[in-house]
Amino acid sequence: MTLHKEGFTIMGVTALILFLINWATWYLLPEMEGLHLVILILSVIFFFLIVQFFRVPTRMVTLDETRVVAPCDGKVVVIEEVVESEYFQGPRRQISIFMSPLNVHVNWNPISGVVQYFKYHPGLYLVAWHPKSSTDNERTTTVIRTSQGVEILFRQIAGAVARRIRWYVKEGDVVKQSTQMGFIKFGSRVDVFVPLDAEIKVNLNDKTIGSVTILAELAKG
Repeated sequence: MTLHKEGFTIMGVTALILFLINWATWYLLPEMEGLHLVILILSVIFFFLIVQFFRVPTRMVTLDETRVVAPCDGKVVVIEEVVESEYFQGPRRQISIFMSPLNVHVNWNPISGVVQYFKYHPGLYLVAWHPKSSTDNERTTTVIRTSQGVEILFRQIAGAVARRIRWYVKEGDVVKQSTQMGFIKFGSRVDVFVPLDAEIKVNLNDKTIGSVTILAELAKG
């Protein structure tokens, strides 16, 4: 396991603030040893929680052009047929994954291919499970076209706590399945849109492992 580059500044600033708090407590209240211990323990726990948020686990990733893998860790909260109006302008099957603050927050490319479309949308910060978060919240939309001509769309969506989305792709990029495409800080959601003839491989409330769990299998031919 390694730590993600998106967390270096936050972890450094957090460590400095916690150090100053503990130093000030010892300096200003030298006789309150019990308070010193409590603050130290709470500081260690808080710093551990921050560090674990930016962890990047080592995994046996999935590489199969006929299968769409989960772009993030989390829980499946939506599986339904919808009309995708930004790019496809037509019906698709939507699979939504909610990421809690305890999940790994790296985002991976769900399929190999060429980035046909990318757009960043500023927006609101509704809770990630709100039905309108997919269209009203701050978000990115990415469409990858496989070598077979199948297009998969997925969205990084900010939540009420997540206020920063990072992405490492742009239109024209050739991307490989299960490689990093971005990061969302502190709880959020990712929506994936697949063709109607794709076979869904997950159920509601299933836990997903980013870059490993198979969300859907694409129709052959």
